[in-house]
Order: sequence, then C-alpha cells, then structure tokens
Amino acid sequence: MIIDAHSHIFPSKIALKASKSIGDFYEKSMYSPAEATLLVEEAKKAGIDRVLVCSSAVTPNQVESINNFIASECEKHPMFFGLAAMHPDLENIPEELDRAVSLGLHGVKFHPDFQKFNIDDPRAIPMYKEIAKRNLPILFHTGDDRYDYSSLDRVFHLLDQIPELKVIGAHFGGYTQWEKTVTMERRENLWFDTSSSLAFIDKEMALRLIDHFGADRFFFGTDFPMWSPEKEMGRFLNLGLSEEEKELIFHKNFENLFGKLEIVEK
Repeated sequence: MIIDAHSHIFPSKIALKASKSIGDFYEKSMYSPAEATLLVEEAKKAGIDRVLVCSSAVTPNQVESINNFIASECEKHPMFFGLAAMHPDLENIPEELDRAVSLGLHGVKFHPDFQKFNIDDPRAIPMYKEIAKRNLPILFHTGDDRYDYSSLDRVFHLLDQIPELKVIGAHFGGYTQWEKTVTMERRENLWFDTSSSLAFIDKEMALRLIDHFGADRFFFGTDFPMWSPEKEMGRFLNLGLSEEEKELIFHKNFENLFGKLEIVEK
C-alpha cells in the first residue's frame, strides 16, 4: 500500500483561485487546481492507494464549512482520509472537535504561517489539550525562513508542555530550514512527512534527515496541488531506500499512528 500523507483540496468553484493564492504565497507555479476529482486521477497515475486530504482555516468562521467539505469529499471518494480544520480563536473548540470526529475526520491540520499564530502561542494551549484529550494527531506546516510562526523549535516547546500530543511536522520538519532540522532531537511523539522538500534538497540531505530521525518517523507526502504526485513519487524512489524503509514510509508508520487502512479504490 502507498499512502500520500499530505494533500489539499478545495471546493471546485474556488479550487483554481485557492491554488493560485497558495502559489503566490510561496512564489511557485502550482501543478494543478486543488480539485478532488483531479487529485483522485493524479493519485491513481502515481500508484497511490490512499490520500490524506486537508485544508487550513485562515479565520475561525471557516472551520465548520471546511470540516463539512472535507468529510463530504471523503464520503464521495473512499481513497480519501480526512483531517479537520481548527483555529485557536474558535469559540466552541471542544464541540467542533467532537463534531469533526463524528463526521469521520481523523486528526487536525494547521498552517500557522497562513493562520498567523505561533505554534506554541499560549492562547492555543487549551485547544491543543482538547485535541490531545481526543487522541487526534496534528499535522503542522513547519518551517519557512521568511516567518517564525511554524518553526520546529516551537513544535518542541509545545511538546514539552503537552507530551501526550501527537504531531506530524510537514516538509521534513521545516520547509527551507532543513539544515536546522537535522540538528534537532528525535521525539517519540513527533513524525515528519516528505512533502514539498525533495524538489529543493539533494539526495544526501534527504537521507541525512531520514537517518537522523529514523525511517520509522516519516510519511510519504506529495503536497498536491503544488506538485505532481507522479513526480514526487519519482523523487522519493530516487533516494534509493531499502524495501523495508519504503514500506515504513509508504504506509506502516502512518498506520501505526492512525490505524490500519484498506485499499478501497483502484
């Protein structure tokens, strides 16, 4: 089984605009509009069996509609595995987390650089405690040398305060900050994904990061619509990892965190 642990979708009417907005933020050309049907097609072309889909709530009033959308797309496309959106300024966080779980969502996604709050902001701590209480993993965008909201240092500070929290740091733990990431320590409640990194770092750095933290700490991710899943798969396979390491990163680590998955759509 191959799981893409990091992809994004938006409603069709805003998918192109949303993709362009993300591309403008990163000053990169986007591969595709972020439409669910296009993601299904691209995942199949790349040999991917299951896809984690998510979106971030830039404002509190977006949370409920995003969660409804992600859950509905997961119903339409059985290969999808959805995460909820959340925002530290939402008034009814416990109730919305319970509703997200009832909708079949499996964790929470944050993009602090978009949402403009520090990962370890004191006002967000009660929210994280509610997430940890429900045993929901968090996928954080981490790293960007233009901002400090999402640095891996802040993730470590958060985990020191809530050691039971389960966190995935996207982009090998720090987009554009890989040299710093490779100096950080391994944590048993911290994982990473490979998304939006392999186009920028050389093979040696990618292998250093995997060796440093352990192959059991990583998930494969494409960051669709930013990249072609097929090209991201090629970049990952080019690392020359062992079959055992690939199995861990393609699905075993993900299933150890989220639970066993089935191949449901071909």
